[in-house]
Amino acid sequence: MNFFLNANFNEKNSGIEHAEIERALLFKNNNEPFKIVFQSWNPLLHHWLNLNDIKDNEILNLFDYYQHTQNIKPKKIQAKDIDFGMIKLEYKEQTDKNRYIVYQAEKIVGRINYFDDNISKDKLVSSVELFDGFEHLYRVDFYDIRGFKSMVQWYTPDNKIATEVWYSIDGKPVVEDYFRLNAQGKLTRSGYKTISDEGTVRSYLNYYELVEAFINDINDQYFSLENPNIFIMDRSENVEEFLPHLRKPSYNVLHLHNSHAGDPQNPDTSIMNNNYEYTLINANRYDGIIVPSKKQTRDVKRRFQPQCDMYTIPVSIVSNKTLNEKQVPMNKRKNKSVIATARIAPEKQLDQLVWAVYYARKKVPNITLDLYGFIDHSNNDIAQKRLKKAEKETGLEDVVKIHSYTSDVPSIQRNSQIYGVTSTSEGLSLAVMEAQSHGDVVLSYNINYGQDELVQDGKNGYLVKPNDAKSLGKKIAKLFANPKLLQKMSNQAYELSNRYSEKNVWSAWQNFLEHAQKSWPDKVKLYRPDITKGIQQMDQGV
Repeated sequence: MNFFLNANFNEKNSGIEHAEIERALLFKNNNEPFKIVFQSWNPLLHHWLNLNDIKDNEILNLFDYYQHTQNIKPKKIQAKDIDFGMIKLEYKEQTDKNRYIVYQAEKIVGRINYFDDNISKDKLVSSVELFDGFEHLYRVDFYDIRGFKSMVQWYTPDNKIATEVWYSIDGKPVVEDYFRLNAQGKLTRSGYKTISDEGTVRSYLNYYELVEAFINDINDQYFSLENPNIFIMDRSENVEEFLPHLRKPSYNVLHLHNSHAGDPQNPDTSIMNNNYEYTLINANRYDGIIVPSKKQTRDVKRRFQPQCDMYTIPVSIVSNKTLNEKQVPMNKRKNKSVIATARIAPEKQLDQLVWAVYYARKKVPNITLDLYGFIDHSNNDIAQKRLKKAEKETGLEDVVKIHSYTSDVPSIQRNSQIYGVTSTSEGLSLAVMEAQSHGDVVLSYNINYGQDELVQDGKNGYLVKPNDAKSLGKKIAKLFANPKLLQKMSNQAYELSNRYSEKNVWSAWQNFLEHAQKSWPDKVKLYRPDITKGIQQMDQGV
């Protein structure tokens, strides 16, 4: 089985999650089994993944696994279905807060919260808050969107969480955690336990140990001497240390979605990207590393000299559907439009894109800039502040339009002309690949990694020196002043996108899968299973 390891999935996700979904769909189209593995409890996990064409049986969540709720028939749980064990209840709805307040004899009994309209129009129950006879909160029941009580929080008299319990579909406790005062007097989680169908209780000091048990359990369940379980670490937190030491062998791979270096322009000497520091230092404990671009593959080999296998596989795919879409000519798009679909985050440097448009407008007026993405609030909203400062200093407050995160990126890209990139670094940019597949001409800083592979300078776009907004502005003005050149580059953007077709990317994945299969006999040869014979007789006192 192929396992893609991640933490969570929500309505708004990063490029890693989008790339993971595209890979999953590629595997599905080629009849290669997979499961996307998640650690975090999320009552909306299946909802968001189903909207991205991932089926329930392709989702493997830690809590789902122990609750036996991986693949169940959904049902609707609404306010009328909640039984408080009382009569003569009065319900008052607060639509602005998506909830009902439940009273008996003018005393509050509970609050029934429901998912908002963008999740469901049916007011499906999301949680129920229960109050005692003194109107003190003592319990909160959380419901999965699929229609069952998933987790219960029990509260202390001073309104703090004491215990959390996750239940199976038939109401049996299967996972519990506990909150205790630490040495500083702060209430924190002090441990977990799981309870099997047979009643066996296993205790864990922390969440990390629980995740380790979960990965061991699924590796045991799908283990085969003939075919490897392949674990691809899209996000390696909580798994990177123990993955090479599971009870049974597995084929373990790190996937680099971004630069391995903190300063990507100095890949040999700079501080490492902390997301990959442990895995790269310990790379030889794994079976392989997947890297999105040829250049980064060379740089990783040169700096770390790993002895594990290295694979260069594009992080994203241009679907057959997209490649077969009717091309939209430039004169049918929003005139003189520049866009970017990226988080408003420090590393994206979108304030520099504002300056590039400012310089371009000095030669070609009426250029617009539209930015789509959610705001990164880290470091006291520094990225948003820089963006606003650039707008004010350039006088482009009415020109720059900041839009919220959107899931309909293709239609936006099909209606735009130039896609701008001013990042400090990229992996093999999913957004750029998408933009080119919809005919956008990409103008980008020549940064590590992938931009010089995606953008063939002078053909389907332009590359300029990093942090040179003035040069980027000149290229924008050049294209908008020459509609024929703009159209020619758009045509080549469409054409060159075939490099990342499903067929071509699947060929790279096939090579990876075949190599893992070929190396499996040697790896499993060293495996010695646990003793299982003779134990039953000992238990019987023989």
